Amino acid sequence: MPSGVPGNTAADPVARVAAAYRRIADVDRPEVWISLRPQPEVAAEAAGLAQRLAAGETLPLAGVLVAVKDNIDVAGLPTTAACPEFTYLPEATAAAIERLVAAGALVLGKTNLDQFATGLVGTRSPYGAVRNALDPELVSGGSSSGSAVAVALGIADIGIGTDTAGSGRVPAALHGIVGLKATLGVIPAHGTVPACADYDAVTVFAADLDSAVSAAAVMAGPEPRDPRSRTWPADVRLAAPLAPRIAVPRPEDLAPLTGPYREAFARTVAAVADTGAKTEEVDVSVLLDAALLLYDGAIVAERHAAVGAFLATEPAGADPTVAAIIGAAREKSGSAFAADLDTLARAKAAAADLLRGFDALLLPTTTEHPSIAAVRADPIGINRRMGTYTNFCNLLDMSAVAVPGAMTTDGAPFGVMLVTPAFADQVAIDIAARLLGLQNAPLLVDRGVDLAVFGAHLRGQPLHWQLEHLGARFLGAVRTSDAYRLTALDTTPPKPGLVRYGPGRGAPIEGELFRISAAGLGAFLAELPAPMALTSVELADGRDVVGFTCTYDAAAAATDITHHASWRTYLRHRS
Repeated sequence: MPSGVPGNTAADPVARVAAAYRRIADVDRPEVWISLRPQPEVAAEAAGLAQRLAAGETLPLAGVLVAVKDNIDVAGLPTTAACPEFTYLPEATAAAIERLVAAGALVLGKTNLDQFATGLVGTRSPYGAVRNALDPELVSGGSSSGSAVAVALGIADIGIGTDTAGSGRVPAALHGIVGLKATLGVIPAHGTVPACADYDAVTVFAADLDSAVSAAAVMAGPEPRDPRSRTWPADVRLAAPLAPRIAVPRPEDLAPLTGPYREAFARTVAAVADTGAKTEEVDVSVLLDAALLLYDGAIVAERHAAVGAFLATEPAGADPTVAAIIGAAREKSGSAFAADLDTLARAKAAAADLLRGFDALLLPTTTEHPSIAAVRADPIGINRRMGTYTNFCNLLDMSAVAVPGAMTTDGAPFGVMLVTPAFADQVAIDIAARLLGLQNAPLLVDRGVDLAVFGAHLRGQPLHWQLEHLGARFLGAVRTSDAYRLTALDTTPPKPGLVRYGPGRGAPIEGELFRISAAGLGAFLAELPAPMALTSVELADGRDVVGFTCTYDAAAAATDITHHASWRTYLRHRS
């Protein structure tokens, strides 16, 4: 894990800024930055932030220091996309960065990248190859190289990158940090120089999962200035099951890995199983085949649509490898593009079939960790291999969280991804948190309806699977007010009936509180068998939540078990 400047110290953002600039001087990595803001300017913003905090203002990211990839606009700082002749000065800041700043974050500057976000190595830039933070002879990974290294060196708390082919994940794997690539459009791409506009995602690097998710949660949400932005659907899954089913690739699908990476992946799979997950090998070749379309097919024409006309002017600062890739895309025909879209649609359906019944797919993030010298000798071949397991994600509309896995036998970082279908981001985050040994997973998706259950839907009870199937999130134990009585109904499976009698005419009844999506609650209600019903239930702390009840006639004919105060206690007594 990175060392150096500690994490956010919101109580003294001025001191935090000073520490960051000392760290910048100490590490002496000028290639990380394309434009670094003057320290007095950032310090003045930090002082203003400290005054707002002292006045009692609540800012969720107060004092968090941010490094922004230089294909994302920040008003007042030039955007270069790592090509000097392309430089322009934006009048507006990208929506995602606006949201970070509004939450109290401080932008340090703009970071280096593989030119026009084309590459996974971090060496394709006239501003210099970005060296790995842990071993300067090795690549940093790209294209979001500078943002990842700024985090790995302990300069920035958050690095903002973009990801089309894996640029928000590969650098994380090579540094032992976290890279979060949300579902396409969840974090708006407004103010970003497009690579492939339909498949670009704004991403987050951080030293830990909590910091990455906190930043992503602030940036997420629809944006009218981004026609491709999206919001969480009504049936969004809010949690992973306690014992998730996780797909892992067959041994033959792992052939591209180096030996140390293959061994580290095997130990990571074992560690995932130790968390209570159930792993099962599947044939992921359909995903790996789809990944080839990003560069080998006509989809690459989107890169030419973005900057092809500019590169055709042969600017002096153009990286030759990038210019060759984008220039070749000019020859792709419209019919070939349409054919590839059809192929992608079929691959997306095949991927859905492959992963049906699984909660996530666990993959290595990349295949190897090459040296800068090796990439210079083979700039295309190595880069192609490094995207083996990442290229398909955005093409097939999937989310991914990249986290450290088991280290290699020689102590080098190794990274894995939890990949899920679109909008199942929270499921991937939950599983990643368990792999990392966290007690509580951070929330990217914090919405839904609170639902209190008192019987067969409690954890460990026969109908709890229905809540897990709908992606409900456990929030904790609760008790009702003393207005309720509990009865044992004659149903299959056995259930209690909770009925309101009025204040003081019952007893506090123990239950559990879950958060469920609005559509999930609707599905529950549509399939609810008699005599059960959903109604407003008053909790002991005064909150009113949706909860299970039963009809009065069913309760009147049942056995009153209020004195047990909970369904579990009654079951233990009966047994």
